[in-house]
Amino acid sequence: MLLREELEKREFAVLSPLAAKSALSEGRAQEEEKCALRTEFQRDRDRIIHSKSFRRLMHKTQVFLAPEGDHFRTRLTHTIEVSQIARTIARSLNLNEDLTEAIALGHDLGHTPFGHNGEDVLNSIHPGGFAHNVQSLRVVDVLESSASRTGMNLTAEVRDGILPHTSGGLPFTPAGQIVKLSDRIAYINHDIDDALRSSVISMEDIPASSLELFGRSHRERINNMVTDVIRNSDGRDEIRQSAAYREELNKLRSFMFSHVYKSGRVKREEDLAKVEVVISSLYEYFLKHPRRLPRELQEIARRDGINEAVKDYVAGMTDRFALNIYTELFVPKSWK
Repeated sequence: MLLREELEKREFAVLSPLAAKSALSEGRAQEEEKCALRTEFQRDRDRIIHSKSFRRLMHKTQVFLAPEGDHFRTRLTHTIEVSQIARTIARSLNLNEDLTEAIALGHDLGHTPFGHNGEDVLNSIHPGGFAHNVQSLRVVDVLESSASRTGMNLTAEVRDGILPHTSGGLPFTPAGQIVKLSDRIAYINHDIDDALRSSVISMEDIPASSLELFGRSHRERINNMVTDVIRNSDGRDEIRQSAAYREELNKLRSFMFSHVYKSGRVKREEDLAKVEVVISSLYEYFLKHPRRLPRELQEIARRDGINEAVKDYVAGMTDRFALNIYTELFVPKSWK
């Protein structure tokens, strides 16, 4: 039988001196008895996988609103791809793969329905604004509670990696830094793949310099970007790309914003208007009817305020749940 203590010893014996060690974790906000079999970071990973918010990612938009094809990415498949890329980098650099995986799986738990468009609407109407990375931390700290604990009670290392994955801050562990960079590598490449599949762009549209440096196929681009990170981070206390790759990836990201993320062929004005109507209508409705909130959100309303509870409820919805609730509340039955 392989027990937790043996796994912790293996981390010290095998992993890089730069790797975060589970036995040296900065701990949890609420003290808990340790698991006999799993390390602290493995427990965090498992808690995230078994959470309701993780399952809901399956029905949340990545980029394409209500795509007709079966192969377009969702927020869940994006998360899995980030995890795969991050784990590859962590393993190659001999860093803590369990911690890296936990951060990757939890980094987008706070995303709204309808992708970043839903986030933009909530940011404009909720007092204090809205950011999905901040909400992801609120999900694991508050919303995914049980009878025995408040939130998931994750380790400080996982929480730290979740919060700054889209902001200018830098996580204090190499694992968190890996996820921050893997997130960008994943979404740019799989969004290119989806955009090509839907004929929003063609290979001829993609900057020639990006194709020359990264490769023409999805597989080549992922492999080359991952290899570049590994080569430039080996033995260093910071996870980084080469200057050439960093500059070209920024150029490719700008291309994606102008040709895909902000493209009318991907998100028509009428669809964006519908997203705004659905999100804002649900938000305003539950502000006026707090007793229609689920019981646990009513408790949050009493403790944190009604705006915070309504924001939590709307942000946690899947695309289809938000549409169903909107239809139930605002569409006359004879029109359905």
